[in-house]
Amino acid sequence: MPAYAIIGGQWGDEGKGKVVDYLARDMHIVARYSGGNNAGHTVMNEKGQFAFHLVPSGIFWPQVTCVIGNGVVVDPDVLLNEIEGLQKVGVDVHRLQVSDRAHLIMPYHILLDRLEEEARGHRAIGTTGKGVGPAYEDKAGRRGIRLGDLLDLEALLPRLKAILDYKNRIITGVYGGRPFTLEEVYERCRGWAERLRPFIAPVEITVRQALAQGQRILLEGAQGSLLDLDHGTYPYVTSSYPTVGGACIGLGLPPSAVQGVLGVFKAYTTRVGGGPLPTELTDATGDAIRERAWEYGTTTGRPRRCGWFDAVAARYSVMVNGVNMAVLTRLDVLDGFHPVRICTAYRLNGKVVEHFPSSAALLAKCTPVYEDLPGWDRPTAGLTRWDDLPPQAQRYAKRLEELLGCPLALISTGPHRHETIEIRRIN
Repeated sequence: MPAYAIIGGQWGDEGKGKVVDYLARDMHIVARYSGGNNAGHTVMNEKGQFAFHLVPSGIFWPQVTCVIGNGVVVDPDVLLNEIEGLQKVGVDVHRLQVSDRAHLIMPYHILLDRLEEEARGHRAIGTTGKGVGPAYEDKAGRRGIRLGDLLDLEALLPRLKAILDYKNRIITGVYGGRPFTLEEVYERCRGWAERLRPFIAPVEITVRQALAQGQRILLEGAQGSLLDLDHGTYPYVTSSYPTVGGACIGLGLPPSAVQGVLGVFKAYTTRVGGGPLPTELTDATGDAIRERAWEYGTTTGRPRRCGWFDAVAARYSVMVNGVNMAVLTRLDVLDGFHPVRICTAYRLNGKVVEHFPSSAALLAKCTPVYEDLPGWDRPTAGLTRWDDLPPQAQRYAKRLEELLGCPLALISTGPHRHETIEIRRIN
């Protein structure tokens, strides 16, 4: 059986956690393939509300094995806190596996992330300060420490000493910070090794065996496509690959294993941190969307910048990922807005363009060309049938479907599993 990828189609925060939790009912494996704890997924169910940063959102389904792939960078303390939180509410965490090839976020990564962002001053990117970027830098620079290294602490010690000597020279010499001692970092590694040992596994084998046995796999992305290191609004991007190619790299999967790509799009647009956002609303409408939807970061608590739906950016995500079905979330947030607006093109240097620019500098010069549609007053929150949507909301959803160039499979009308309109079954 094939794997299905759930991809964020905008700048993240599209509601992928709820979508993964909903679809996981029919899956055997849910696998997280990229990013770190700089991303947050919120899941609401009968056990309460949970904000996950590393554990895949399918953990609440008893038949699902949850996998954290090699493409993820793992803060061990964050992962252990999430595991403990799940155990407290009676969730079986023995179904969780973490790749022995996944890289660790070390304490010096977190410190360097914050020091580097402070040094950028007004040119700050808006990182979460979680150490994700420096961990990926060390991965590419072949200075990284992987979870599998925790299984052989004797071999790790001399490597850790050399890495720490190098990092301390940067921390003290460049930034004037406090150096780490080998003893304190090594002791933390010992503690992580003891507690994480039961979860560390060669997950690419788990995933490939599941495919061979005809099982269904859901590939869970983090962040959004427009934050992709190569395809996003560089340099205002994340350090990994949220696009579908990252799923193959981050789990050791061949591209032929991915049968379907579901793009998740919020009914409006949001962004956290720096970087251009052509449809950004800095007026009362933007404030109203933010407060009604409580658009504050799951990871940082920072207010999200809000704007109308950007179909130019969304079409680009569809193209880059090969999205063949779309999911629309937060439609209910637009209840009562008149009109509802869609950006269908940009105006750049006096010309109307319909393609997404390759650089943040060009995107910052773009102004939106809007198409206005009539709004609706009848509430859509909690609806579960297409026919119950107000005609104007149906028209809005169909227009987005036309602009995306792929059919809608689901519409989310609230944070709970049942608050979902299923238009097409995910085969």
